[in-house]
Amino acid sequence: MAVAPKRVDSISGKQELDIEKAIPRPIADISAPVEIPDGGWTAWLTVVGCWCIMFSTFGMINAFGVYQDFYVRFYLPSYSPSAIGWIGSTQLFFQASMGFFAGKLFDAGYFYYMVPLSCLLYVFAYFMLSLAQQDAFYQIFLSQGVAAGIAFGFVFLPITGVLSHHFKRRWGLAIGIITSGSGLGGLVFPFMLNKLISEAGFAKATRVVAAVFTLMMLLACLLMRTRLPPPSKSKQSQGIESYIPPPTAKQLVTDTGYMFTIAGMFTTITGIYCLTFYFQLYTVVHGIDQNLAFYVITIFNSASIIGRIIPNFLSDIWGPLNIILVSNLCCAILVFATLLATNAAGIVTIAVLYGIFSGAFVSLISPLTASLANGITEIGIRLGFAFTIIVFGTLIGIPISGALLTDELLWPRMLCFSGACMICGSGFLFASRYLTAKDKGTWKV
Repeated sequence: MAVAPKRVDSISGKQELDIEKAIPRPIADISAPVEIPDGGWTAWLTVVGCWCIMFSTFGMINAFGVYQDFYVRFYLPSYSPSAIGWIGSTQLFFQASMGFFAGKLFDAGYFYYMVPLSCLLYVFAYFMLSLAQQDAFYQIFLSQGVAAGIAFGFVFLPITGVLSHHFKRRWGLAIGIITSGSGLGGLVFPFMLNKLISEAGFAKATRVVAAVFTLMMLLACLLMRTRLPPPSKSKQSQGIESYIPPPTAKQLVTDTGYMFTIAGMFTTITGIYCLTFYFQLYTVVHGIDQNLAFYVITIFNSASIIGRIIPNFLSDIWGPLNIILVSNLCCAILVFATLLATNAAGIVTIAVLYGIFSGAFVSLISPLTASLANGITEIGIRLGFAFTIIVFGTLIGIPISGALLTDELLWPRMLCFSGACMICGSGFLFASRYLTAKDKGTWKV
């Protein structure tokens, strides 16, 4: 029971109880729901900034098929498609493997330090790539695979996590909008690279695209804003003792629905990029007109813009797990159908449809993972933990595909491997959907 402090009456000199100070003060309740505005100028400018980063990072990854084709046929003639595939897969590996560390730093409040430094490293990596010499595998691997991948890893999770500060009901739509930047980047950069490499050479082409995303990243750093304090700082500032920390690794591992979701995304990611990275090469070796072959990745990424926006919008209505499961099954069917696409019409059809459904799958990974969190304080750690596991799918998928393809370009082996991975992933996601729907008591999961 609080004891009221005494005060001295200025006239009589007697001590009296200070009743005003004796009244206990209310303290903030950490369990109260955090108010998320779901809009406003700061929120949408942050979306624009995140879009610029996705345009520059995932947009370049979506354009890697141009580099893969160029490296195999011209720039790295001493290396097999499998060895060259390690460049792209290593970049994707670091993009995801840094997620756990980036998530911890994001939750600790280091957004404004992490993002600009990561952007600087990413720009530096591509300018160094422009200096790589022909057949110097290690130079290309270290700059495009390692340095660019690490930089991307430390910027990707913060730009998806920061949207949770501004959006709740429309978070899936916001994610869809920013990931459409990767689709547009995948449209612009292949066109630029194919044109510039043929006219000005590899070095100048790489420097031009690096200059483009330098400007985009600078704009992004000026526009993006966080809105909520880190949980630990919020606790200290409010004097709250009932602060609930994020889940431990043991708690995450014993969350069955969450782990089935990660297993499904892992196996799907192992196979989903195979067709993306080798599509231009597939088109070239099947005797399709060279102009169409050079623009097939542009067609693919143009279609992925639709897949990154509309399915994310629908995920806010019907649930991200439902939409991602359908997208995954469609991707598996299209991979097997590629075996029958040996003319221009068939290849364009596959490019459009696969772009839509693979774009939907990739863009829904973050909303799906975040939807399994029990509160806003869990989003960073759950995203980071998931990406740390998923990363190994990106690491092994492309090299395995290249090894199955061989120098003889045995396409059925590679495509069957890719399709099998996605069918297996669909099985895990279906199990996750069953458990999650049962737990939440609704089919909209």
